[in-house]
Amino acid sequence: MDLEVSPALTVPAAELSWRFSRSSGPGGQHVNTSDSRVELSWNVTGSAVLSEGQRQMLATHLGPRLISGVVTVSASERRSQLRNREIALDKLSKLVAEALLPEATQRRPTKPTRGSARRHLATKQQRSATKRLRQRPSSE
Repeated sequence: MDLEVSPALTVPAAELSWRFSRSSGPGGQHVNTSDSRVELSWNVTGSAVLSEGQRQMLATHLGPRLISGVVTVSASERRSQLRNREIALDKLSKLVAEALLPEATQRRPTKPTRGSARRHLATKQQRSATKRLRQRPSSE
């Protein structure tokens, strides 16, 4: 089953490697007999479908998750191995798609305008006057 990351990028099934193991958690006796936990791995550095720029972006964004160029996701949320396979494919697809998004433009810090600073001070003075009027009159 191929992994469609975006309309422009589809990872062929031959590049994906699956591992199955026994899952912890709910399932009763079923959990002791079936390998429902799924690990899906993809070798980013050795992939033929990525351009050099995409490979570089994935290496920088997924740096801590890459172990010798391979990214791995696991799924053990469901009792069914088939359902966990679908979840693992979805997780990997979202992870790669998010890592391939272009950098957001940096926000340029701005100063408040003179008018907004004046209005801010005016409301502070108004609030101060209101609170001053609420005070008990002094006996002096």
